[in-house]
Amino acid sequence: MTGANRGLGRHFARRLLERNFWGTLAVVRAFAPVLSANGGGAILNVLSAQSWHAYPGTNGYHASKAAHWALTKGVRLELAEQGTLVTGLHLGAVDTDFRAGYDGPKGDPGVTVRAGLDGIEAGEVEVIADAWRAHVKQALAGHPTRLSDEIRAGIV
Repeated sequence: MTGANRGLGRHFARRLLERNFWGTLAVVRAFAPVLSANGGGAILNVLSAQSWHAYPGTNGYHASKAAHWALTKGVRLELAEQGTLVTGLHLGAVDTDFRAGYDGPKGDPGVTVRAGLDGIEAGEVEVIADAWRAHVKQALAGHPTRLSDEIRAGIV
């Protein structure tokens, strides 16, 4: 597939949804009773700036991370009464083995982990890992084409 259809192959998209949505739901369901029995706790869901937007060719990944974000918000409401905080950590490329082949800018994994842990300690429901992700999130409140225009121009 090419162009706008890349990343939308049925099997590929299903694998991404299986991992990012159903896999996360399975882990939350497994740990929620344990956390409840211990008076609550915290779950940190590692999301992506692509929860909010897609790049050309990443539609399947974008859809799976948007579903992951929606799931995070939903289980947050469900688990709050048992004293469990559910925090979403939004990040982009981080300098790990997973992104070894990516040539663009990458965040420091230590800084990203610290942001997530600090967010949990502060009781935050959403943590934006860096200034770039904050820009992307803020752009969502603007005109719907602003972020798309920035992506096409190579700004974001």
